[in-house]
Amino acid sequence: MSLRHALVTGATGFVGRHLVRHLLDTGWRVHALVRPGSETDVLPVETAAITVHTTDGSSDSVEQAVATARPDVVFHLASRFVAQHGRADITPMIESNLRFGTQLAEAMVHAGSSALVNTGTPWQYREGSDYSPVNLYAATKQAFEDLLQYYADADGLRVITLALADTYGPGDPRPKLLPKLAAHATGHAPLPLSPGEQHLDLVHVRDAARAFRMAGEHVLECAPGHRARYAVTSGSTLSLRELVATIESVVGQRLPVAWGARPYRPREVMRPTIGTPLPDWAPEIALRTGLKELFP
Repeated sequence: MSLRHALVTGATGFVGRHLVRHLLDTGWRVHALVRPGSETDVLPVETAAITVHTTDGSSDSVEQAVATARPDVVFHLASRFVAQHGRADITPMIESNLRFGTQLAEAMVHAGSSALVNTGTPWQYREGSDYSPVNLYAATKQAFEDLLQYYADADGLRVITLALADTYGPGDPRPKLLPKLAAHATGHAPLPLSPGEQHLDLVHVRDAARAFRMAGEHVLECAPGHRARYAVTSGSTLSLRELVATIESVVGQRLPVAWGARPYRPREVMRPTIGTPLPDWAPEIALRTGLKELFP
């Protein structure tokens, strides 16, 4: 099998950096497309198997990067996430989640690269609906999928979108729940939490990286114009209260949390949509195993 080339957007993000390392470990040649000022020190730039391209936000710079990389598969993970947006968030979110993605799809067509693994979110499907966005972020993810329909129909772009469940793992710089719980595990004031009945679907970041790579291999075998959506999911959920109890079981002590000290968010997702799992993929890292990496 010839060496495969990947172009990864969002490569310096938490999931993206794990995907880059996983692709390198499995024999891919990796090109990372980043914005100016991105923290590229999180990437293994010392190896000749990775090339970093910088976009200034223009279509020309995106097209130049794609034309130079000539990727077999583009893995599109870059996005701007805001759980509850304000007016100042609208333009940056549209720029990141719609404009940049459209520039990328256009550049792929011009370069003759037709295989794309896109990233969606279960928040596009509130309460199991075909489409009901939880927030504006989810609406922009759906809007980009709709834009990809044009490129699939008109230009034969082959697309797999992965609805990515909540990811976790060591070294997570995001202000997510598990890093906050780990930071408050000892010697801190109680962490204010909601009443805790909302459910979570947690996938270890290394399992998520493997799912993206497998989706990339799968989309290469698809016919021109193919579009599919799959879930990267643990296959089950547990409530926030159950998660905290599981962590307490792992660490052998009570966590300092204050239940009900903060309200649920507007349009809180009480039970995430699981969706159809990616074929031939299943998580390999059990939750308790993954939690031991965060709470040694």
